[in-house]
Amino acid sequence: MTDPNRQNDDPADTAEPVVSKPYIMPDDPEEGSVEALTKEVAEARDKMLRTLAEMENLRKRTSKEVADTRTYGITGFARDVLDIADNLQRALDAVPAEAKANADPGLKALIEGVELTERSLLNTLEKNGVKKFDPSGEKFDPNFQQAMYEVPDASVPSGTVVQVVQAGYTIGERVLRPALVAVSKGGAKVVPASEAN
Repeated sequence: MTDPNRQNDDPADTAEPVVSKPYIMPDDPEEGSVEALTKEVAEARDKMLRTLAEMENLRKRTSKEVADTRTYGITGFARDVLDIADNLQRALDAVPAEAKANADPGLKALIEGVELTERSLLNTLEKNGVKKFDPSGEKFDPNFQQAMYEVPDASVPSGTVVQVVQAGYTIGERVLRPALVAVSKGGAKVVPASEAN
């Protein structure tokens, strides 16, 4: 029997009963949390859109780099081959026109072979995006030509290319090698079409 006057030594028996508080889940909406969730959703959406835009820019940049590599990957090789094209042209220019006309059949065959080789080389370069350009008679453009000297010539406007010393070449939209040219001086100034009207 238990003595009602006897004090209990067990602290568990004397403790006050525990009242459980309602547990609130972290995802449960609380006061002011709707605004916080809306803000969090907006931030996540913004971050996702920025990431998508960044990925699209990366894709475009990579595609452009691949295309540029295809187009301009042979630049070093093409520059080396241009020396061969120049030497073939010099060989043809070394034979005077009257010597070509009066040449014996062996020399004519040699000249035709050199011409055929030069045409074949230029066609192969063109298939690979390398194009020869001849700016004779055009207004001097320092982006595509390099002036070697000036020629006094009053018959053409000043600043006009009157002689091409060495042909120029482009690869894609870039200059592979500028044309070496002689430019006229002393003639009439070239008037742009917008000022002429």
